Amino acid sequence: MELHERVDQIQSRADLVEFVEVLQKDLQANAEAWENATLDDYLSALARWLEDSDGYYRNQGRQIPESPSWRNVAEMLMAATMYE
Repeated sequence: MELHERVDQIQSRADLVEFVEVLQKDLQANAEAWENATLDDYLSALARWLEDSDGYYRNQGRQIPESPSWRNVAEMLMAATMYE
């Protein structure tokens, strides 16, 4: 299953834990495919994505979450792998 497909399946804390573990393994195996493969770049991208996340949800035709769900946290973590 692709990473973005895993994000869509997250409904619980346990699902998120599993996703983070898969994300870590993906980084170890495919760092060259990540736009932000260092911790510094990743955290910087995460902060920028969080600032701009309202636009992401609007573009997806989704309601902007007031409080993040486990799935929203996974979306944030996934976005930081490639956000510029």
